[in-house]
Amino acid sequence: MDDLEITTLSFVLRIWIEETSAEADEVTWRGHITHVPSRMRRYVQDFGGINSFVGQYLKQVGVQIETP
Repeated sequence: MDDLEITTLSFVLRIWIEETSAEADEVTWRGHITHVPSRMRRYVQDFGGINSFVGQYLKQVGVQIETP
C-alpha cells in the first residue's frame, strides 16, 4: 500500500430530488454516499448524514473533527 492510498479517501455521492406532493409544491432531496474501498453505503436526507458518514472514516485515519 503506498502513501497515496493511506491518505486518500474516496466516496461516491448520488443526490436526487423527490417531489413530495404536487399540491404542496414541495421537493425533498435524497441521496446515498458510498465509501469506495469498503462499498459501505448510507442513505441520506441531509448534509448531516453525509458529514457523519465521512467523519467516521476521517477519524479512522487520525483526523480530529471539530463539532459545532
